[in-house]
Amino acid sequence: MASTAQNTLEPLRAGGDSKAKDEDMEEELEYSPFYGIEKGAVLQEARCFNDSHVDPRRCQQVITKLLYLLTQGESFTKAEASEVFFSVTKLFQHKDVHLRRMVYLVIKEIIPSSDEVIIITSSLMKDMNSKNDLYRANAIRVLCRIIDSQMLLQIERYLKQAVVDKSAVVASAVLAGAIHLAGANSEVIKRWSNEVQEAINSRHPMVQFQAVALMHALRANDRLAVSKLVTQLTRSNVRSPMGQCLLVRYVAQVIAESQPGVGNEVRPFYDFLESCLRHKSEVVIFEAARAICNMRDVTTRELTPAVTVLQLFLSSSKPVLRFVAVRTLNKVAMSHPMAVTNCNIDMESLIADPNRSIATLAITTLLKTGNESSIDRLLKQIGGFMSEIADEFKVVVVEAIKALCLKFPQKYRGLMNFLSNVLREDGGFEYKKAIVDAILVLIRDIPEAKEMGLAQLCEFIEDCEFTFLSVQILHLMGEEGPRTKDPARYIRYIYNRVILENATVRAAALSSLARFGAHCPDLRDRILMLIKRALYDNDDEASAGPGGNGVRDRATLYLYQLQEAPEGPESVDPHWRIPAKGLEAALQAYLASPDQEEPFDLSSVPEVVAPSPAKAKAKPQGLAAAVAAGLSNVSGPETQADEYADMLKAVPQLAALGPVFKTCSPVQLTEEETEYKVVCVRHVLEGHIVFQFNCTNTVREQVLEDVSVTMDLADAEEFSEEAVLPLKVMPGVEEGPGQTYVVLARPPGSMALGRFLNILRFRIKEIDPTTGEAEEEGYEDEYQLEDVEVAAADYIKPAFAPNFRAGWDALPEESEMVDDYGIGQRDSLQDAVEAVGRILGMQACEGTDAVPPNARSHTLLLSGIVVGDVQVLVRLSFGIDAQRNVAMKLAVRSESADVSEAIHAIIQEA
Repeated sequence: MASTAQNTLEPLRAGGDSKAKDEDMEEELEYSPFYGIEKGAVLQEARCFNDSHVDPRRCQQVITKLLYLLTQGESFTKAEASEVFFSVTKLFQHKDVHLRRMVYLVIKEIIPSSDEVIIITSSLMKDMNSKNDLYRANAIRVLCRIIDSQMLLQIERYLKQAVVDKSAVVASAVLAGAIHLAGANSEVIKRWSNEVQEAINSRHPMVQFQAVALMHALRANDRLAVSKLVTQLTRSNVRSPMGQCLLVRYVAQVIAESQPGVGNEVRPFYDFLESCLRHKSEVVIFEAARAICNMRDVTTRELTPAVTVLQLFLSSSKPVLRFVAVRTLNKVAMSHPMAVTNCNIDMESLIADPNRSIATLAITTLLKTGNESSIDRLLKQIGGFMSEIADEFKVVVVEAIKALCLKFPQKYRGLMNFLSNVLREDGGFEYKKAIVDAILVLIRDIPEAKEMGLAQLCEFIEDCEFTFLSVQILHLMGEEGPRTKDPARYIRYIYNRVILENATVRAAALSSLARFGAHCPDLRDRILMLIKRALYDNDDEASAGPGGNGVRDRATLYLYQLQEAPEGPESVDPHWRIPAKGLEAALQAYLASPDQEEPFDLSSVPEVVAPSPAKAKAKPQGLAAAVAAGLSNVSGPETQADEYADMLKAVPQLAALGPVFKTCSPVQLTEEETEYKVVCVRHVLEGHIVFQFNCTNTVREQVLEDVSVTMDLADAEEFSEEAVLPLKVMPGVEEGPGQTYVVLARPPGSMALGRFLNILRFRIKEIDPTTGEAEEEGYEDEYQLEDVEVAAADYIKPAFAPNFRAGWDALPEESEMVDDYGIGQRDSLQDAVEAVGRILGMQACEGTDAVPPNARSHTLLLSGIVVGDVQVLVRLSFGIDAQRNVAMKLAVRSESADVSEAIHAIIQEA
């Protein structure tokens, strides 16, 4: 196939050469032979398939372009795919060998619909019985991709015989096709067990490899059958290196599902893994070494032979072996640093490796395993190394240095000097943020490093170009600076920010100065003088607009607190805890009262203001309806999520559960006209879900006490009720809603789903209209609420991905899941892209959320984090036809295959 593709691309390259004869060679290499290819133009070219006199070379070029578009994520509508398919089928009449092979390939990639397959089946079956082995093999591969279960039964006899065919290429083709068919037709394929078993004993490596893979695929859902298969294969002679690698992976799977050895007991199959370390194939040796290193609760004794083999790879002349060895040892060093210590001398020689990835891994591994005496030498070697690597590698090195400093705190001076030096060098935001975070951690955990770290950060903010980092450092200086031996040394650095920086940084610097004035009486007069100068700043709340920084307003507030506040300077608190909405409501109420004589008191404003209820959203019917409705399963605005998080922190029982991973959109559980209004907000935590019910009583003649919500867990078996926090009295409309909470536990990190029946329970006390007081006894009552559903999308939140392609390639290929969906009619691709993006609730990457005008196809890249800090990346390919029907291809990669499946489930359920 490679030779065919090579021949096919030659005319394209030749055309490029004729146009670029006078150009520099370096410029010529920048262009792909497919540069500027558009789907519409290629579909027009595909009409050459219908010519009465077919030009084989031209047809190969067009098919190559079609295949390129498909591999780049372009999707063809049903009409376009059908047109290409019918045109391509006419090429079966041509005798050109190379063209025939390209036809096989394009049919397999387009995959015609079930009503079109019959057109090509006869030609493929004729080729399947041909005397040409290449025709037979290619025909079998195509048939296995396009046939359904009914047609499989018709040709099963031919495929079964082909498994043991004398031609290795034919046997390999049918085994590869059977692996694809095994998912939906496993019962048919299981009848080939004898033939597949014979193929396992084949002398051809590829046939043996695919036979092993097929045998495992047929037993993958039965742990006992997999264990028996592994036992059988370990006793047989699997000569194929690739087949042996598969067997090692299956052995590792069985070991992971079994209990580790007790005491000195050897794990099952460990002897087999150890024997693979002496295999003649390097890929098998590495696969076995990696399997041993990844075993659960692995001991140093078990690691020793694997580490020894990897140490030999470190001195290999092949870069790929050096890379896989140092990467594996880097992971081992996280949990068993002492087991890797013997490799330090070999890894030190890799610091100067021309491959920067190898050098970075060697450095970080040495930092994890090195002893105290080797730190200074390592830092000297790293110094000249940092300028030669990319920022993403620099971040890894910084994290390793931070861990080393925490391990050897007495060496903090040299390590912090190193961080300070690299902080002054050029770099992007993520790199600088990693260094600043490392210094902050060291200041917090190593008291002796506090003043040194603050001095380094002061120098950094003099030239810092990132507002976020400047504000973070100024906040730290306000917290820690007043408690140092010489607080005055930091004032100059802080005030320089008031003079030279933007409004956000100026506001943060004022808050930091106010802290110094509050906690350092001897500096207070000078601080007041500096703050007074900010009274003439050109930024205040009115000019800054909503969410503005209000430099002048802050200066006024801090002057009052430092000079005239009744509580004294101790009242200075730059952390404004009063919600803006609550303050605005309190000020409006104060101004609306004409007989107010007392000055406005900030302490009268509650620190927590309940959010307003949100209307429930209709449940979509199918994906097209969901897109049309533009539904969203993602959390609300950040400000609202922060308010909810503050509300949870204010409740001790809920604060102890840990940080909130995500706050979902509010859902109204009652009708608008009912006497009680209840809105549910779901808070997702690592091992819990907290249901917050915001309750409001609209009936003035009743008092509702002991308010709680009972949740029926019959349809949510993975959840268990852990706590119910009742509401003492349900407030009225004027007071705003009150909160009652239900805490449900679930397996930590899991994506448990369920639907909950909710009943509002309370005690009613009628109010006497004559006295205005409630009766003493009252009576118990309940009210049926709407159901609440926990969906898979609740466990996903947006996450920024600086380099989508690098992140995609870094995720395991076996986690990738791809499927096609029909969205229905839409006004434009932009409309479909926005709606599907809202459904998944993830972050759009590289500006792909904007669709070019009049585009017929588009690719949307999304990034997110699933609960348990599991990264997930999504590639969505959209296409729209003349009737405005939108088709979508969804490809997902994640750190876990279960997460990829969950993303597809969100689309299927929407």
